[in-house]
Amino acid sequence: MALSTRYNHQEVEKGKYEFWKKNNYFLAGKDLTKTKFSMVIPPPNVTGKLHLGHACNTTIQDIIARYKRAKGFDVLWVPGMDHAGIATQAKVEQKLRNEGLSRYDLGREEFLKRAWAWKEEYAKSIHEQWAIMGLSLDYSKERFTLDEGLSKAVKKVFVDLYHKGLIYQGERIINWDPVQKTALSNIEVIYHDDDGELFYFKYVFCDQKNEYLTIATTRPETMFGDTCVVVNPKDKRYKHLIGKKVINPANGVELEIISDSYVDMSFATGVMKCTPAHDPNDFKIGEKNHQTPIIVMNEDATMNDKCGMYQGMDRFECRKLLVENIKKAGNLIKIEKIVHPVGHSERSNAVVEPYLSKQWFVKMKPLAAQALENQNSREAIEFYPPRFQKVFTSWMEKVDDWCISRQLWWGHRIPAYYHKITKEVIVSEEPPLDIENYVQDEDVLDTWFSSALWPFTTLGWPNKTNLYERYFPLDLMVTAYDIIFFWVSRMIFQSIEFTKKPPFEKVLIHGLIRDPLGRKMSKSLGNGVDPIDVINKYGADALRYFITTNGTPGQDSRYIEEKVEASANYLNKIWNAARFVLANLPSDFTPREFTVEELNNLDRYIMAKLMVTIENVTINMDKYELGNASNHLYNFVYDDFCSWYLEISKVTLNGNDEHAKEITRQVLYKVLKAIVLMIYPYTPFISEELYQNMPNHKESIMLESYPTIDKTFFDKKSIEEVETLFKLIKDVRNYKVSNSLAPNQNIILHVFDLNHRFEVYEAYITRFTFASRVIYETNMELKGYVPFIYDIAQFGVEDQINQEELRVKLEREKDFIEKEIARANGMLSNPNFVSKAPKEKVALEQEKLANYQNKLVTIIEKITKLK
Repeated sequence: MALSTRYNHQEVEKGKYEFWKKNNYFLAGKDLTKTKFSMVIPPPNVTGKLHLGHACNTTIQDIIARYKRAKGFDVLWVPGMDHAGIATQAKVEQKLRNEGLSRYDLGREEFLKRAWAWKEEYAKSIHEQWAIMGLSLDYSKERFTLDEGLSKAVKKVFVDLYHKGLIYQGERIINWDPVQKTALSNIEVIYHDDDGELFYFKYVFCDQKNEYLTIATTRPETMFGDTCVVVNPKDKRYKHLIGKKVINPANGVELEIISDSYVDMSFATGVMKCTPAHDPNDFKIGEKNHQTPIIVMNEDATMNDKCGMYQGMDRFECRKLLVENIKKAGNLIKIEKIVHPVGHSERSNAVVEPYLSKQWFVKMKPLAAQALENQNSREAIEFYPPRFQKVFTSWMEKVDDWCISRQLWWGHRIPAYYHKITKEVIVSEEPPLDIENYVQDEDVLDTWFSSALWPFTTLGWPNKTNLYERYFPLDLMVTAYDIIFFWVSRMIFQSIEFTKKPPFEKVLIHGLIRDPLGRKMSKSLGNGVDPIDVINKYGADALRYFITTNGTPGQDSRYIEEKVEASANYLNKIWNAARFVLANLPSDFTPREFTVEELNNLDRYIMAKLMVTIENVTINMDKYELGNASNHLYNFVYDDFCSWYLEISKVTLNGNDEHAKEITRQVLYKVLKAIVLMIYPYTPFISEELYQNMPNHKESIMLESYPTIDKTFFDKKSIEEVETLFKLIKDVRNYKVSNSLAPNQNIILHVFDLNHRFEVYEAYITRFTFASRVIYETNMELKGYVPFIYDIAQFGVEDQINQEELRVKLEREKDFIEKEIARANGMLSNPNFVSKAPKEKVALEQEKLANYQNKLVTIIEKITKLK
């Protein structure tokens, strides 16, 4: 099998994933004598296509999994998907609406059948995308958050927390999504700075019709739920009014003025209306002062029967008409335009309504305390980068109780049963024996409730399975910083509560991939990038390499197509290097071990640089610094191997010393193989292709071991000498360019060197500097020579430049540049051109002018030296 002349990613990536799966290379547990390394995939939602964020997250994990296998670990990487309650139900309901149906037309059982069909369809699509990305997942252990085993675990956790008093049911203000008609937890609410209005209304005193209080609100539609008016007891402006009553301008209801220290005296007028059923702070004030909450909206955010003529209107339509009517009544003072933070549903983007509702909650303080205590123990989870440790602890220190019930049908149904007559509540993993007398809670649990158990339920917990016993806790969790609150924190406190162990030893936090302008990718902006489109154009390997090497750990990066193309070009560079090496290996080539004593200085140099590279790459891989690791390899491939050693090796390969040729071939093979094995975790497809074209290969690169360091090849002297040789070659080439000499212009080179023997490099010096003679000096006077002085040697080139010819040539070039400067100045001083030409054209001319002016300075300096 021979490498094709061109690197074609489509041909290279074809069939390899099926080959790996068929041969069970992804399976964990094949050799239990190995040290284990375990991860679980953050389960993607079964709502559609994977995006660049998924590609980034899973590629990082795959690189680590492949690296650990090559380092000799027994790697378990568990795949799976999340049922994504709100998102999936929304998709299925939209599909039903397109058919003219609702979930209520079908009933719960039939609706769930439709949801499961959706799951199967999109799970297949996700599997296909995982395959295209080359993810080495152990499919024999795949899980889904609604699997029977996971459902049993979820019930156990709910029931246990309930009986410990850590789950309770209560009426509280929650975040309500009026589109999805479900409660949301605080971290499912995204705040945007929206344009809004602050309305100032007159609340007329009941006993003094000519006097009033001015109260400001951003949500007039909630005024039908006002139960009182509140002032700060320390506010001298209003202290004397406490106990009096004013009239609600929305509905004419009398409201008592009470006092509470919560009121901010500096905001607006320092007087607030209290609406306990529609604001969390008002709810607390209402509870403290025995106010009865009044709910004024339906679940779809239309006004209810407490709102009189506004009943049935959308909340924002109600706001508009209500303000108009209050104005007509003479009770509107003014309207201020403001920008204020408004909560939006993460799923539907609807404006969230604070809403009094009976829901299930997790009591968070005791669970958070355990998680924080763990971070001060020997079992503390390591965060990469470390700064995210503070983000986690800060969140846990101020965490609120977690609303876990959702008004959905798709999900883990809450295991609570209500007696039809007595209303007794039974919370149990199994239904009551006389189930005919009970009704199960209609709600399901927040998707994050089951996801929080993912690290151990995927391994068989609560059963003590072999999988759980061997692979838990996980060694690593990889996730983005934006779900530290949603997921990481919850996995930690649930695991500590139920397994008495943290869920993983380390957590690697990565940033988000944004668009070229730095904006978050979204459907609304239309700036999303489909990873499959990128793969079709550049290949999975190029995309994998780009997204894992294009940023700093924990920081956001930008999608830049030119950099994906550059990644593909880098792989093409390795491909061509491999073609050169393999073309120079005889058909009967057999790799063998060799010692440093067998090598010439150039071979010693590349082996020494290889050892440094393996060391640096390994150190960074072990720290999950994937970008730094790849940079060390990239620099070695470009600067040391391709740019220099491959060219230099031609001198030996084209020579007559057969033994030297054989050794150089062994070095070429060894270096190429090490490069392929180090790039392999990043780019498995091209690596497999190159590997299988190398002599003496195993069935797959997945059976190979990672390159190791052989310290006998560390040779500082060879590196110093050869790097001096390379500097000399570069400087001589630059000397020829700057003096307008042909690259192959012959030179006479003098060498002064007391501590090193540069005679061994003469063949390379003459080949790459075109030196017709090399003269070795014992005491060199550099006068009369063009000097090149380095730390370990000095060189001089005899000045062979025809001064008069060079001067004439430079004068011609000077005349040309001066004309170009005059032309550019003429265009840029023309007002019509500057005002009417495209900005890009003007900028281009300005750039040309600056470049010509710099060139002119350089040429004048050269002419002056000649004179």
